[in-house]
Amino acid sequence: MEFEPQLPARSWRPWLVALGLWLALASVAALALWRMHRDAVEGQSREINLLSLALADEIARGLQGAETALRALGNELRDGRVPLRGAPATQALRTQADLMPLVREIWIVDDQGRLLAASDATPAPGLRLFAPAPAALAGDAVALSRPFADPATHRLLVAMALRFAGVHGRDPGWVIGAMPAPTLLGAFTAATPAPDARMAVFRSDGARLAGSIVAVPVLDEATIAARLAVRPSLDLRRFRDGSWHLVGLRSVPRFGVHMMLTRDLDAVLAPWRGAVQLSIFGAALLLAVMALAVYGVQRADRRHALAQHALAAQLARASKLEALGTLAGGVAHDFNNVLAAIVGYAEMAQDEAAPGSDQARYLERALQAALRGKALVERILAFSRGGARASTVFELQPVVEEVLGLLAATLRPGIVIERRFEAPGARLRGDPTQVFEAVANLCTNAMQAMPEGGMVTVHLERLRLGEARVLSHSRLQPGAWLVISVSDVGTGITDAVMERLFEPFFTTRAAASGTGLGLAVVHGVVAEFGGGIDVASRPGAGARFTLYLPESRDELAAAAPASAAPSGGGQRLLVVDDEPGLVALALEMLRGLGYDPVGMNDPAAALRALREAPAAWAAVITDEVMPGLTGTALTQALRPLAPRLPVLLVSGYGGAQLAQRAAAAGVTRVLAKPLQRAELAQALSQLL
Repeated sequence: MEFEPQLPARSWRPWLVALGLWLALASVAALALWRMHRDAVEGQSREINLLSLALADEIARGLQGAETALRALGNELRDGRVPLRGAPATQALRTQADLMPLVREIWIVDDQGRLLAASDATPAPGLRLFAPAPAALAGDAVALSRPFADPATHRLLVAMALRFAGVHGRDPGWVIGAMPAPTLLGAFTAATPAPDARMAVFRSDGARLAGSIVAVPVLDEATIAARLAVRPSLDLRRFRDGSWHLVGLRSVPRFGVHMMLTRDLDAVLAPWRGAVQLSIFGAALLLAVMALAVYGVQRADRRHALAQHALAAQLARASKLEALGTLAGGVAHDFNNVLAAIVGYAEMAQDEAAPGSDQARYLERALQAALRGKALVERILAFSRGGARASTVFELQPVVEEVLGLLAATLRPGIVIERRFEAPGARLRGDPTQVFEAVANLCTNAMQAMPEGGMVTVHLERLRLGEARVLSHSRLQPGAWLVISVSDVGTGITDAVMERLFEPFFTTRAAASGTGLGLAVVHGVVAEFGGGIDVASRPGAGARFTLYLPESRDELAAAAPASAAPSGGGQRLLVVDDEPGLVALALEMLRGLGYDPVGMNDPAAALRALREAPAAWAAVITDEVMPGLTGTALTQALRPLAPRLPVLLVSGYGGAQLAQRAAAAGVTRVLAKPLQRAELAQALSQLL
């Protein structure tokens, strides 16, 4: 049973003092919150008041401009300067509509509502849609219609009608001009104070002409007059849906319209409610601190022990992952040594077996099994970050074409790949396998983002930057770049996913279809090449991943012939490996290739032999992981004596960043175990 120390006798005096202090602080906080509530409502009221006044003035000026233009047209009709029939009338009205503010269509109708002329084929609104009724209007008054839809474009229009006297006082009628209903809102969209702000324009009879306010009672003249009489600019009302809103109401008497501007009270008070919640949390936290203070001393040791335990658990998890990687690399190294002997002796045994015999067939199967084991080891090394990476100059386009060629064989129905290659002969320096993997991952992700099918576009081009450019996930420096972009028309990427896009093990797919490592690998490849990555996407509009890789101007290495392994000319080679069996295998293999090899198991002895006569050796073949002296350390010690002596580093596991360490030490070539004879022969032929 855990021992708990006895607490001293409880004294109520500290509790009373603490409670009094807490009540004083709570009173001050409550007063501050009350004033904050008042300031929030009054400040927003002033803002709505000013904005509603400006918007009402803009509506008045817009309608006034339309009225002035239509009245001028009526005067021209009265004087006979505008025809009322045929194509000339249509052309004249079309020209007038193009010159008028807000107005998009114009109709001329007689007293009975019959159409006399129009600016286009859009049907004229019936006179019954207008209020006040056109027949009851005074000579200089205007009437506005309810919103009606243009049958051709389905746009909502609001029409203004005014009387004209007819040609020389005969045949009076109506000039009707239609305006898009959203234009009545003016600059509200640009000047809206918040996303919850709403605006609507109503006619005197309560008909809504434009806007998004629909959950309010119908506004009649009596209601509007009563509100404006009580408070001409602002009201706080509860809508039909139960929500409370700050309401700014303005009238434009000349045209019989009223403008309403609202804000959701909950949204206005959201910061205040956050402050209230924070204050409540703070008060509760203060009470908790006061309560825990009494027990703080007795619990301090226990909390400290728990913290130490949690820290130790975190360190253990980190050490476990690191140890797992080291263990995987060590197992891969030992397994590679075993596979090296199997592959080497199997190849030499094949040479001695009669072609087509059972023995040759058995050896071929054994060799295939060993090569499958080699592929398995490479996957383990990929996890432990200890593979031997090549660094060569290669053309980019053939690598991308190889990826697309392999993917073409597994395309789902409905998936189409579009190729756009605009960088012929473009070269990179690095490992082409990494570029292959990055492009394959991007193309696979693009196809998975289109479950119903679509087009994947792969674009390759050159780009020269004169100044730095900021990308979505990196920064690009000036220089010459090769750009690979993979785009799709799939579901797109949300903002939340975009923030975690390249995190390892983060995936939005089920465990059976995604591990979360594909994009992390892409990001790592780009970083290793010293490039940048940019992602552009919108939900539902597809995504485009763009990789920027530095272009290389170096010459391509001459490709060795693949038909037969080249033979040596008796050159003297030094083989260094701490495994005697592997040294014996290498010696026998190299003699068969026509070289004069000398093997050593002690790297220190090998270094002494090199120091004594560096010119006696044509090349050095060394393992990386050896006791006392690694292969890279041996090369680094050798370089002052023989700067140009070729060194071939063969490694089953060399740890992370082996390629960088080898290049820094002066290694000429890095190969991964287990080696096949043809691979070794090609490498030696290129080195010598």
